[in-house]
Amino acid sequence: MKIRGFVVIMFAVACAIAPQLVSSSAAASPPAGSQSGSYSAHLISPRAGQVFYPGQQIRIEWKDTLPSVQYFSGCEMEVWLSLDGGRTFPMCITPILNPKTTYFDWTVPNTPTSAAVLNIHFGCEGFYPESYSPQAASTFVIAPL
Repeated sequence: MKIRGFVVIMFAVACAIAPQLVSSSAAASPPAGSQSGSYSAHLISPRAGQVFYPGQQIRIEWKDTLPSVQYFSGCEMEVWLSLDGGRTFPMCITPILNPKTTYFDWTVPNTPTSAAVLNIHFGCEGFYPESYSPQAASTFVIAPL
């Protein structure tokens, strides 16, 4: 009976402490010696209204503002594609990119749409949460063959 009481007390203590551990987790905090900041990206190419065809190779290019992160190890950029005007982004169209990268050469897929939108992601594993920068003002077209 003493063991059962001990287990109940330990469980109660764990439940009381768990929310504090989650809210103060280092995973959402910037590393020591760095400042938190914000992330944003602005698409340079493609521009709004441009029309592309499957198989065409285009350069996706952007300017970004990265947060103040002391070290970029564990950080990455990715570009995701939406075919429905930015409601969903089901396709990652890049490999994992160095965060200092500002362009990517892409072969347009055979996925016709009049509402293609790109979303440029940035994040640092364990230090800076993955941040999104959808480019809804730069909707472009993927024409059918």
